[in-house]
Amino acid sequence: MTSPDPQPAGAPPAGSAVPVVAGVDVATATVRVLCVDAHGTVHGRGDAELPPPVREAGGAGRSEQDARSWWPAVARALRRATSQLPAGGAEVRAVAVSATSGTLVPADADGAPLGPATMYDDRRAADLNARAQQAGSPRWAALGLTVGPTAALGRVAWYARHAAEQPGTARILHTPDLLVERLTGGRAVTDWSHALKTGYDPRAGEWPAEVLDALGVPADWLPEVRPPGSLAGTVCAEAAEETGLPAGCEVRLGMTDGCAGQLATGAVRPGEFVGVLGTTYVLKGVTRDLVTDPSGALYSHRHPDGWWLPGGASNTGGEALADTPAARLPALDADAGRYGPARGLCYPLRREGERFPFVSGAARGFTLGPDGPHGAGGGQEAVELHRARLEGVAFLERLALERIGKLGVTVSGPLHTAGGGSRSALWTRIRATVLGMPLRVADRAETAFGAALLAAAGTLHPSLEAAASAMAPAGRLVEPVPAEKDALDASYARFVAELERRGLLGPGSATG
Repeated sequence: MTSPDPQPAGAPPAGSAVPVVAGVDVATATVRVLCVDAHGTVHGRGDAELPPPVREAGGAGRSEQDARSWWPAVARALRRATSQLPAGGAEVRAVAVSATSGTLVPADADGAPLGPATMYDDRRAADLNARAQQAGSPRWAALGLTVGPTAALGRVAWYARHAAEQPGTARILHTPDLLVERLTGGRAVTDWSHALKTGYDPRAGEWPAEVLDALGVPADWLPEVRPPGSLAGTVCAEAAEETGLPAGCEVRLGMTDGCAGQLATGAVRPGEFVGVLGTTYVLKGVTRDLVTDPSGALYSHRHPDGWWLPGGASNTGGEALADTPAARLPALDADAGRYGPARGLCYPLRREGERFPFVSGAARGFTLGPDGPHGAGGGQEAVELHRARLEGVAFLERLALERIGKLGVTVSGPLHTAGGGSRSALWTRIRATVLGMPLRVADRAETAFGAALLAAAGTLHPSLEAAASAMAPAGRLVEPVPAEKDALDASYARFVAELERRGLLGPGSATG
């Protein structure tokens, strides 16, 4: 019988094997794989552990991981996922790999690692990154990017300065580059997402020659760059034997973990944004044109289709509840829901400095009652404090949306949302009410699922937009609470005024 709905691109004839794609997420400590069909159904999962990074105490210097562990872990995770597919009942058409942003390893001409990888938070090249910022300042200004102390670009220069310690260095590989080489058996290209923090300019479509020259980096150390989702090759016979992927399966380029997680929510079209409420709060979205932020709070990756992916990460978020036992949270949520809007204010920043929606090394958190400083106590006071913390994060989210609005960005509701904080029904209602916008809670926001969408674009579906429409679940819609809007609007105005009073925002930031 013919289905009343049109089949997606690449759909098999009735009775033949179901085509699936594999998405690979190489996180800090774990590799995760999902095998997903054209409708978003997961047919296979696989995990494998990675050795923990070796870090200097206090996060002040080196952060390394054994790069030789990446491929065996990926192969194990792929084998576990593909072994769950029914024999003859599913065919893997494509695979894509996403990983942490800014992790690098020096390699020889054959792609073999010559030492440990330097991780995304390695600070050994902070001084070289400062030089890179100066050498390419006009380029970075046009791109709306700041070369921070942990950027991968400086570490490439560090490798060049210490080449004698690793003789035979011929190339610098990002995590997915090494894995794509093992999958295809050929020389890898990279994508412009993983290459961004290494200095690639996706606006101009080139590596920054003037910066590489100033830092003494050999130009041939860096790979060719293509858009995410591009065909990088096909799975070779050796990799097929190790992974369970079929030989000839397409290998597509991925994106960084943050970008892939955004895609997994379905926020892939201009105007669509996602607020990820994990340990910290991250806002990411899609715009047709590049948005530059003079403060440096916002910067953009490039969308696979040539649009832009602006985003920023706060230093607060779910961490606001770090001193509350997880077992107490459901009861506190229930009590705070009955309590209604808080009487006081809380900026639940638990560390020094803020980076989004404003940049300030002087920022400090605060908790104020209706008439002044407010402390944590028992009973009703604990409920008030819990409610004020939830609202404080929602106020930061509203400030973030207003910040990007002042940069000319229009957000099309509903706002997609993901992360552990989105599992709190109360917190999500508060956020929707503070924003005056429905929130769509993503059912699946896994990096591996985002990588699977990239693998599906051009194989199971004609485009990334078509893949997201067909495969990403719509999610649960949460509407604002009209009865609480006026009280929360008033608290938000006081919150912004308090930030202004402390010199963290310019005057006139409150929107009334």
